[in-house]
Amino acid sequence: MDTITTKDGVTIFYKDWGPKTAQPIVFHHGWPLSADDWDAQMLYFLAQGYRVIAHDRRGHGRSTQTWEGNDMDHYAADMIELTDALNLKGAVHIGHSTGGGEVVHYVARAKPGRVAKAVIAGAVPPIMVKSEKNPGGTPIEAFDGLRAALAANRAQFFLDVPSGPFYGFNRPGAKVSQGVIENWWRQGMMGGAKAHYDCIKAFSETDFTEDLKAIDVPVLVMHGTDDQIVPYADSAPLSVKLLKHGTLKSYDGYPHGMLTVHADVLNPDLLAFIKS
Repeated sequence: MDTITTKDGVTIFYKDWGPKTAQPIVFHHGWPLSADDWDAQMLYFLAQGYRVIAHDRRGHGRSTQTWEGNDMDHYAADMIELTDALNLKGAVHIGHSTGGGEVVHYVARAKPGRVAKAVIAGAVPPIMVKSEKNPGGTPIEAFDGLRAALAANRAQFFLDVPSGPFYGFNRPGAKVSQGVIENWWRQGMMGGAKAHYDCIKAFSETDFTEDLKAIDVPVLVMHGTDDQIVPYADSAPLSVKLLKHGTLKSYDGYPHGMLTVHADVLNPDLLAFIKS
C-alpha cells in the first residue's frame, strides 16, 4: 500500500496510477467514503493518459482512524504534505461534497505551481449551516440528526443514506443499484466512527468564503439541481460568485452522487474543462 505519514503521525493511504510524467489529477472524496468512490473517474482518466491520484482522508478508508484533527485545517495540511511528497506540479484537484470543501481549503493554501485548475462537484462551500449570514442554509438540527443517527446505529445509517437521498434512489422511477448502495456502505464502514462524527461539523459549519475569494486558478463548479444532501441554491451559485475564475455547470434533476450514477455524462465534461 502507498502511504505517507504526516507530521502529527497520521498514516494517509493513497493510490497513484499512471505515468509519473503525465499531468496529475487528484481526487478528493466525500463523507464518509474513501478513494474507492472515484473508481469511475480514475479508470476513465487513466485511459486518457493522465496520472490519477486519490487518497483516503484521515479517519476514512484505509488511513489512520483518528480521534482528533478531523477538521478542514488538518485535511488541507494533509494534502499539502501529500502533494509535497509526490512533488505534484500543475495538478487538477477535483472534489465531491466534503471533498469539494477540502479542495477549496487546500487550493487557497497551495504552494505556487502545485495547482493548475480545480473542480468542485456537489460541494459544501460556501457554508452549509443556516445562520443570520446564511439564511438559506440547512438548520443545525439537521446535522444534529445526522450525528444522532451515526451514534445510534452507524451500520444502518450508512445503508439508509445511499438507499435514499444520496443517489436519488428515493425518487419515482429511479434506477436503483444495489451494488452502488453496498459499495457506499462498505466504504463508510471502513472508516472510524469518531472521525465520521467530527467530520459532520467540518463539512457543515466551515465557512469557505475567504478560501473561494483567494483562489486564482480556474474552477469548475458542478452541481445537480435535485441534490438532496447539499441543496443547490445555497451552494453552487453562491460559490461561483465568490470565485475569480469560476464557471457554473448545473445538471437538471441530477442527485448528489451524480459522479457515480451519471459518470457517462460528467466524465467527458470534466475532460473538456481540464483540456480547455
